[in-house]
Amino acid sequence: MSLPFPPGLVVSCQALEDEPLHGAEIMAKMAKAAEQGGAVAIRANGSHDIVAIRAAVHLPVIGIVKVHYPDSPVYITPTAREVDAVLNTGAEIVSLDATDRRRPAGAILENLVARIHGQGLLAMADISTVGEALRAERMGFDLVSTTLAGYTAESRHRGMPDFELLAEVVQRLSVPVLAEGQITSGEQLVACFTRGAYAAVVGSAITRPQLITKRFVEAFQQWQTSLNIQ
Repeated sequence: MSLPFPPGLVVSCQALEDEPLHGAEIMAKMAKAAEQGGAVAIRANGSHDIVAIRAAVHLPVIGIVKVHYPDSPVYITPTAREVDAVLNTGAEIVSLDATDRRRPAGAILENLVARIHGQGLLAMADISTVGEALRAERMGFDLVSTTLAGYTAESRHRGMPDFELLAEVVQRLSVPVLAEGQITSGEQLVACFTRGAYAAVVGSAITRPQLITKRFVEAFQQWQTSLNIQ
């Protein structure tokens, strides 16, 4: 299957329950702003948000459902229940944690991929290592993203964005590879494409104003500290 969006910027429009912009209506407006800015696709979390975003924009949606289970660290579309929730939204792509970690309730990754393909949709693997990326391609994932690089025990020691991982995964896989994870500047975005990424996903640097504000405040505080040192 070919991807439903061209190479370019994918904007992740997500806000957790404890964040100021939480809510499907707000995320739909955020996605509309991303569309007006030139994004080629949207990554969204939760069935309500995905449905609202699909009604607001004309861009393909990469859908996920985040749920924390007590018996597993996997929380991005971890079981068949969350896969089905995304399938029922009309999202073109279902993304899920494809790391080597044990899934909740004994869920089997291969079965989830088959479930997605059975509905004629694309499956995207969120990975953190080269080995996970290779396994995902063997399982039949249609595209791979470096989403979880730096967030697992196996990858936490590496820098972010993990350009080295991206370059190696691109070199060794035949499916499209997306770059994701702590991309905070245009220069970093371009660096992803120079390493062969098909697309790059940016979230917090665009859609989480509390974190954007924090970066500016920290820069100001560092400047104040430098004055005191002098």
